[in-house]
Amino acid sequence: MDAALITAFLVTLGAGLATGIGSTIAFFTHHTNRAFFAASMGFSAGVMIYLSFVEILPKADARLASGSETTLNSPESSGLTAAFFIAGMLLMALIDNLVPSSSNPHENTDVELIGEDRRPQFQAETSKMMRMGIFMALAIAIHNLPEGLATFMLVLEDPKVGIALAIAVAMHNIPEGIAVSVPIYQATGSRLKAFRLSFLSGLAEPIGAAVGYLVLAQFLSDFLLGAIFAMVAGVMVFLSIDTLLPTARNSARGHLTVYGFIAGMAVMATSLVLLKL
Repeated sequence: MDAALITAFLVTLGAGLATGIGSTIAFFTHHTNRAFFAASMGFSAGVMIYLSFVEILPKADARLASGSETTLNSPESSGLTAAFFIAGMLLMALIDNLVPSSSNPHENTDVELIGEDRRPQFQAETSKMMRMGIFMALAIAIHNLPEGLATFMLVLEDPKVGIALAIAVAMHNIPEGIAVSVPIYQATGSRLKAFRLSFLSGLAEPIGAAVGYLVLAQFLSDFLLGAIFAMVAGVMVFLSIDTLLPTARNSARGHLTVYGFIAGMAVMATSLVLLKL
């Protein structure tokens, strides 16, 4: 198998399995450091948004221009890039709307509520907790499918940029692991069951990458790659605006989110410049 494919798959697998890290943190930490969490989520959003606009969209424009036999940055290629970028955001919005808000971790923007210790007192409450954890795991798995394909395809195109994006996705997946493991652990008292379900929800990321690539491999062209990259940018921008930044803002007072966001952009910009030296 091509070494590039193996690398892309392993990077995507690592990003997905970060949910397991979140699950482990939930077992040993009852109170989350809000300041660190807010800065981290802001940092991750800064990385994703900077990469989307500075690296991914230009790659999409170049591929679409080549695939549609138009010139780079022409009205035609720019229009196609914008259309697929918006399509990526709409895809994530559709997925969000298909998942009930009570079971959707993207709808819960308070980190303390995600990790709050809520021990059920009665059988009905235990059942409710179990159901909540299972639905959250399914919701995260659904969200991770397009994220996995996006990360995989970008690592194939540009490993340095793709790995940076994978790190940002992994940071985002940690609180999702907490969201799954806490209700399952409270309902069953079993760390193993909670970790297993959280771990499995993260596996949707490499599964999305593998299935997506196998389906699309025979159709890959400059035009299709350009469309995928533009949609990847849309997915990442939506994820940042809909989940990362609101969660960060609700987790700490002051400007920690903004500082983290700026730091994420600055680190990404600096690293991209250094890579070109």
